[in-house]
Amino acid sequence: MPSSLFPPNREPDIMTPKRLLIVDDEPDFGEFVRQVALGLDYEVEVTTSGQAFQERYHDFQPNLVILDMIMPELDGNELLLWLLQQGYASDLIITTGYSPDYAHDAKTLAEFKGLRKVTTLVKPIALSRLRAALGPSR
Repeated sequence: MPSSLFPPNREPDIMTPKRLLIVDDEPDFGEFVRQVALGLDYEVEVTTSGQAFQERYHDFQPNLVILDMIMPELDGNELLLWLLQQGYASDLIITTGYSPDYAHDAKTLAEFKGLRKVTTLVKPIALSRLRAALGPSR
């Protein structure tokens, strides 16, 4: 296709692979999300710690991140700030099994810093809500 059909510095969406990087200290939750995302044609990597997430981030180059707010060592807020320092500008899904306020505050920060699409999900997450958040519009 002629490149003039697409805005500068933007490839057509059909050419951009959907890459999801998950960080959640609950392996069962990460596996649940992975299975759903694979069914929606994502390439998926699951990490269970902030450090593992940071180590995998640059090589994998995700265009969607699922970030758990409450984790040992590095929590979701610390990882969110780290992501922003790395120049991450794609979509973000913030999850929490605790107060929705944790996710709401992180969403406010992420949007203030310029992330284009930020979704919050409170655990336990219904399959339909997860599919909608991962949906084909991404």
